[in-house]
Amino acid sequence: MVSVELVEHAPATRLALPDAVGRALAASDIVDATPDPYAPGHWLLRAGSKVGAVAVTTPGGGSVTVRITPKVPIVRLFFLLGHSLDPKKNWRDSEVEVARHRDLLPALAHAVERQVDRALRQGLLQGYRTAEESAVVVRGRVREAEQIRRRFGAMLPIEVAHDEFTTDIAENRILRAGVERLLRLPEVPSDVRRRLLHQRARLADVTAIVRGQPIPDWRPTRLNARYHHALRLARVVLDGSSAEHAPGGLRIDGFLFDMNKLFEDFVTVALRDAFRGTGHTARLQDPHHLDQAAAIRMRPDFVLYDADGTPCAVVDAKYKAEKRNGFPESDLYQMLAYCTALGLPEGHLVYAKGNASHAAHRVRHAGIVIHQHALDLDQEPAGLLADIEQVTELLVHTSRV
Repeated sequence: MVSVELVEHAPATRLALPDAVGRALAASDIVDATPDPYAPGHWLLRAGSKVGAVAVTTPGGGSVTVRITPKVPIVRLFFLLGHSLDPKKNWRDSEVEVARHRDLLPALAHAVERQVDRALRQGLLQGYRTAEESAVVVRGRVREAEQIRRRFGAMLPIEVAHDEFTTDIAENRILRAGVERLLRLPEVPSDVRRRLLHQRARLADVTAIVRGQPIPDWRPTRLNARYHHALRLARVVLDGSSAEHAPGGLRIDGFLFDMNKLFEDFVTVALRDAFRGTGHTARLQDPHHLDQAAAIRMRPDFVLYDADGTPCAVVDAKYKAEKRNGFPESDLYQMLAYCTALGLPEGHLVYAKGNASHAAHRVRHAGIVIHQHALDLDQEPAGLLADIEQVTELLVHTSRV
């Protein structure tokens, strides 16, 4: 087995790899992989915004494990994740717990196990679930159409449907699926794996979700409040995990987290939370059209509306600026289109700090001002939220212009 260690958005690394492995990585879309033209048998590998660990198996049976480390410290990454999942919860305990883990997957497995344990301390949540079965007595409702289709006029057995009070509900199924997914990944530490096995035993009577089946939906309520954080983290595991066959007979199995999506979620959720109770309405990934014929779609990350439903501010979050010495011009063109279509005098682009500081550009002949902000993700959470507050104040100013 070949092991590859990369860092998110770092310069390309030259490694000696079998051609089959190099081609597998190139086809997997996990990293950028190209053969080195000056060194036969070597490949240039460069990680993008995806972090985590995956195993890629080639058709010939060879395999390569790729570990991509985020540039953001693990504790800060978990603050961004926790705040985007639930900005009202204090995730300090989770930060302390995961601080001893250097890699993403072990830290995530530890956090999920702790949250599942807390959710289940009072026992498994129970709820009503509609059960359909064949019975010799009427229980609940008779499924008349099913009775005719399956029984051809016979009186017994009877096709019935009834509500059953059980632990076999969507919330417990999601927790079991998340735990089992982590147990199948190779990077989980032995002590965490042992505790995950204990959590799986507690959920043994819950129906397992077969691979390929859709994950059931759940809605946060007062009754399942103690499950909320565990369910959100379990969905992160299930959404970021992959076990698939790629083109060419490749098999990809592991966990990858997209830092672009994490940063976008953090910025937009933090801004939405900042405007809660102010009379404004914030919409994330709000669909609009650029042209009057409604043929060209656009979907800004964050649009703020006045009480009368009029757009008053627009924000797009960009984790990585592609230009080496500043912000890329293409982002400005995109924001200009948003402002023009929404009829706004100002627009805001929010980046992760690394390329340039705050800048503002007034567009010729249009008068539109485009702000570019940079958030320093290496600072403590209080400082990061203070930077979000500064962006919020500018949005408020924009809405009053």
